[in-house]
Amino acid sequence: MISMSITSIPKTATVDDAALVGRTLARAFVDDPMMRWFFPDDSSREAALGRYFTTLFTRQYARHGVCERTDAAAAFWVPPQAQSVPDAETVQELQNILGDRAPLFRDAVEAAAGHTPREPHWYLAVIGADPAARGGGHGAALLRSGLARADAAGLPAALESSTSANLPFYEHFGFTVREEFRLPGGGPVLWAMRREPHSPAGVRGR
Repeated sequence: MISMSITSIPKTATVDDAALVGRTLARAFVDDPMMRWFFPDDSSREAALGRYFTTLFTRQYARHGVCERTDAAAAFWVPPQAQSVPDAETVQELQNILGDRAPLFRDAVEAAAGHTPREPHWYLAVIGADPAARGGGHGAALLRSGLARADAAGLPAALESSTSANLPFYEHFGFTVREEFRLPGGGPVLWAMRREPHSPAGVRGR
């Protein structure tokens, strides 16, 4: 059981936090439709997701993005002009983790990139909270922190949600569904969402 003393205050995530970030996101996404598609084996999914998210964090988003965490959640943002698609070395490492599902991952990355806004924006690549701490404001705190950066720059924010149940959460913060599309190869549906910049006072809490 998660202690009530656990903090939901966002802090910068560094490579020293890799184990915590990987473990937290593995728990957050173990039942996610896209991750169940990438990792169909229920018995090994959480362990594989830990390696998957640790690799994404240390090799991609810690280098090219803005990564924050609380004690029970993590978020990876990509600012304008940064590299949002994994580089070749990262893709190779992820393919090793995915095994025979690697082609599905490659096609999914390419498909999602085709639905990303072309104008400068802040992109929310990953956000997730340990299910044991949901309802504690961890995801909301990280989302507010990232959106404050986008608002300060006067830029929109974008994301893709792979779970329809999460759409109201994002809509609460001003996102709207821009497009609905299915990943190739019989993959799950994703919802591309966008949020126009607000004044700093316009970022609502939850």
